[in-house]
Amino acid sequence: MTSEIDPERPVASGRSRFQRGWFYGASLSLIWTFPTLVTLWKTPSLAAHVVGTVIVVVFAAVFVTAVPYARRRPSFAGRLIPAIVLFTLSLTLLPWLGSDVRWMWTFVGVCVAVSQVGRRATWTAVGLLSGLSFAVGEWTHADTFTSGLNSAIILSVSIMMFSFVQNITTLERLRAAQEQIADLAAERERGRVARDVHDILGHSLTVITVKAELAGRLMDDGSPAARDEITQIEQLARGALADVRTTVHGYRGVSISGELAAARAALESADISADLPGSTEQVPADRRELAGWVVREAVTNVIRHAGAHICRIRLGSRSVEVADDGCGSSSAASTGSGLTGLRERVETAGARLSIGRSDLGGFVVKVTW
Repeated sequence: MTSEIDPERPVASGRSRFQRGWFYGASLSLIWTFPTLVTLWKTPSLAAHVVGTVIVVVFAAVFVTAVPYARRRPSFAGRLIPAIVLFTLSLTLLPWLGSDVRWMWTFVGVCVAVSQVGRRATWTAVGLLSGLSFAVGEWTHADTFTSGLNSAIILSVSIMMFSFVQNITTLERLRAAQEQIADLAAERERGRVARDVHDILGHSLTVITVKAELAGRLMDDGSPAARDEITQIEQLARGALADVRTTVHGYRGVSISGELAAARAALESADISADLPGSTEQVPADRRELAGWVVREAVTNVIRHAGAHICRIRLGSRSVEVADDGCGSSSAASTGSGLTGLRERVETAGARLSIGRSDLGGFVVKVTW
């Protein structure tokens, strides 16, 4: 299972919320185009009334749609198109407004700020626009204070909007990361449940199969011990069902002592001699559960694949080892889904699993930490 978190991927719902917010805010800000319309309507020219009003309406429409348009353009130049169009439209009003067109450049600066063209490009463009506004005011002999105020408004409002958009973008990326983390957590949980259910049922069903075969032979021989074996099969089945239920809820635990006892019973049922340690004290407390899983899965594989007569388990402060004298297939033993799940569990715990030939003549599963 591999998955990577992409911090550049925005959350669709977050993006739509921001665009709705931009639409409302941008529409409300268009109230500041009203003084421009009043100036146009005060001129005696009919063209100023009609053409000028149309230009301002188009200007407003471009401004309102700037964010949705820019966010769909991957290229730097494409994102700047709305700002360039706004600046060009403002210049078409020069015949009627003269130098007062610079009062519309605040919209141009905001459009640059929200187009996500980068910090340096935004500061450069907004700074040049602010400076141009002041220069035009001075060149046309406008009031210096008014020219400075207009330049300051362009610069401050644009930078404020840039910072606001940066914060919104960061929030979107955080939401994207949260969603992907949730997906990863769900995948890990599915993997845990699948691995634990396999380990539980694999072991229990193997023992049930062995005991059922033994019970069948005893029944054929007319032995009264068959009833005891069938009773044990029923108990194993009930225990497996309880284990599955608790595993699904994530509360199941495994202990090395319990697994050694279960291993002894399972091996004896399979007519395999069990060479087991007499104590588990040497296993560190924080490794007892892992050691239990190793014993469970390795013994299950001995019973299933090894065709062994002896199974030996050794415990140490740094390792756990399960060896046999069988002649089962090494590929079946080492590539089965059970040992694959065990390897994942071992690696997650920061330990190392190795599989090879044992000194008994069969195979050995060893985990070291």
